[in-house]
Amino acid sequence: MIKVKGRNVEVSNLDKVFYPATGFTKGEVLDYYAKVAPVLLPHLKSRALTLKRYPDGVKGGFFYEKQCPSHAPTWIKTTKVEKSNGEIIDYCMLNDLPALIWAANIANLELHTFLHRATARTRPTGLVFDLDPGEPADVINCCEVALLIRDFFKQLKLDIYVKTSGSKGLQLMVPLNKTLTYAKTKRFAKSLAGSMAKRFPDKIVSDMKKSLRKGKVFIDWSQNDDKKTTVCVYSLRAKEEPSVSTPVEWREVERAFKKQDDDLLKFGPDEVLKRVDQLGDLFLKVLKQKQSLPDFAE
Repeated sequence: MIKVKGRNVEVSNLDKVFYPATGFTKGEVLDYYAKVAPVLLPHLKSRALTLKRYPDGVKGGFFYEKQCPSHAPTWIKTTKVEKSNGEIIDYCMLNDLPALIWAANIANLELHTFLHRATARTRPTGLVFDLDPGEPADVINCCEVALLIRDFFKQLKLDIYVKTSGSKGLQLMVPLNKTLTYAKTKRFAKSLAGSMAKRFPDKIVSDMKKSLRKGKVFIDWSQNDDKKTTVCVYSLRAKEEPSVSTPVEWREVERAFKKQDDDLLKFGPDEVLKRVDQLGDLFLKVLKQKQSLPDFAE
């Protein structure tokens, strides 16, 4: 048991190896989340969270947990979410450092949040595009597509931000922070993805069929839905080596594409913490910047 911001938080098996390829332990997972918390927590606050737990590390099995566990401390905040069939699920919210450490201690490596806050369940705070490369396409192909999408939003005079997925692709976020509904944002995202696929059929696909993705980048517009979650910025990913969904600058995307070097967009926990010290939170504006989609998206 340790004291975290006045709360007693149980921790256990800190020496257990969660990433065998590098020897990265559960204790190091907790340490990373504790250190990155100042920039991470604002992106988690008041958002329902799907837990993705790896009790035996990344080489063991994992399971998703939507219902906040019955053994969770009473001080873990929850929010009710109704499923399509009417079932009510109490999702966890990780609003503070004790809650974040508790979640990490139950082997929740990845943080997957909704696009809306619990206080406004019908209003996404942003528009997201998940760029998923179909082999042999890779993150460099995603860079090319990301830059095409960025240029489109430049024409609309809208800011768009980019982060690595921490896996094999990129994710783009357009902050809105207004009263747009999911119906509007999803329709806009689907329309844009379809338009891009028609303009660049050799590079892009917008159809959900996996068989069509080979050698192309799938622009996943479907994440813009009140039932979908997206991996949160600064979240660890359960890959061979510890990687992080990391916000990057557009010039870094341009450089990686120019050099055709995907290593320029791979970041581990230590690198991310150094970046935060040097650059601050590159996704800070995503939290509050207010933007409107053009009229045709209405």
